[in-house]
Amino acid sequence: MKLIILNDYDQASEWAAKYIRNRLIHFNPSPDKYFTLGLPTGSTPLGCYKKLIEYHRNGDLSFKYVKTFNMDEYVGLPRDHPESYHSFMWNNFFKHTDICPENAHILDGNAPDLVAECELFEEKIREAGGIELFVGGIGPDGHIAFNEPGSSLVSRTRVKTLAMDTILANARFFDGNLSKVPTMALTVGVGTVMDSKEVMILITGAHKAFALYKAIEEGVNHMWTVSAFQQHPNTVFVCDEDATLELRVKTVKYFKGLMHVHNKLIDPLYSMKKEGADLAKKPYSD
Repeated sequence: MKLIILNDYDQASEWAAKYIRNRLIHFNPSPDKYFTLGLPTGSTPLGCYKKLIEYHRNGDLSFKYVKTFNMDEYVGLPRDHPESYHSFMWNNFFKHTDICPENAHILDGNAPDLVAECELFEEKIREAGGIELFVGGIGPDGHIAFNEPGSSLVSRTRVKTLAMDTILANARFFDGNLSKVPTMALTVGVGTVMDSKEVMILITGAHKAFALYKAIEEGVNHMWTVSAFQQHPNTVFVCDEDATLELRVKTVKYFKGLMHVHNKLIDPLYSMKKEGADLAKKPYSD
């Protein structure tokens, strides 16, 4: 497990975007070898998405041979609703890149059979060869996707009832009107994300500090579903200083002492412009 500690939100977002960029380029995607990327919604990944869009516009990165699978979607919210996760992803990321629409997979919260929709989503992930890198964010209660406290740590994609804390937190996107906030969602399971070859969790802000503490310094606990990724062989937590406020000083000091090693994952920063770049040497892994 790696914990990357940056000074602020912007630096954390840029580090995460550089990591995705290098990971994608090193994979060397092609028409017969797509890179599969799991993606989150919410405010946390926006900075990362902006940097990825910048890399694409500069010609350093292409999503032409990338397949994406989003973590979740509200149940009953029209696809074109401004707060649907379908709208969020297209407005904030997809439409600014060269990804093919048929390769951007988002759960359908209006499907006639929601259980069948979840099973189909799992099947599509398997057909794509699994997820190479799943990027996620968390809530203040440590939930990943909509795997609320108490969710099974081996859960698969399913219909989920949202906790009141989550509904309250999301009310800001619905004019503060709780009656407008969906109470159910479709979500990938903890087990679905755990099956990915690699997981990167973005955690920023003081309001996520206790969740990061639970994820890093305490044991695996289904009441803090993000803690499950302690047991994943390739987990990268990316956070800012504010998110470390609940961690022990020696924990922060330990991981900061490794930054000169962890930064080898993003330096050198590869570009698709440079044909024949030396990509044979794989970035280090602990």
